[in-house]
Amino acid sequence: MRIEPGDLDAPDVRDLLREHLDDMFATSPPESVHALSDEGLRHPDVTFFTARDDDGALLGCGAIKRLGDGAAELKTMRTVHAARGRGVGAAMLAHLLGVARERGAASVHLETGSMEYFAAARRLYARHGFVETGPFGGYAPDPLSTFMALDLPLSAS
Repeated sequence: MRIEPGDLDAPDVRDLLREHLDDMFATSPPESVHALSDEGLRHPDVTFFTARDDDGALLGCGAIKRLGDGAAELKTMRTVHAARGRGVGAAMLAHLLGVARERGAASVHLETGSMEYFAAARRLYARHGFVETGPFGGYAPDPLSTFMALDLPLSAS
């Protein structure tokens, strides 16, 4: 598996992002959907990555957003159905955390759903040290959202 900057105009990426947004709106009311659109993923503070297998097939995607004050936010973590259970999410998460460290982030935050549909995502983040917190950035309290954060250790340079 290789993880590299993603092409938001690639047809398979567009399809995966459309599926992601469709699922978010199918599982949450509009005011509780915080997934980024294609336009949001093109923002200068957001870096988008894809995971592909050795043959180039899309396995998943993820993004990291600079928040300022030494913080970053995970966005748009998604694995294609056929690749679920193969460690794509964990590999993307490790990659995004590495990017955050390289950029000097002291913490990484995320928002995900509180419903059963999002339980696997919450378990993935918890396995990697994320803990539940309150809202951050511009988020407001929402019973349908779970907010999590991870403090990144200072690198020994």
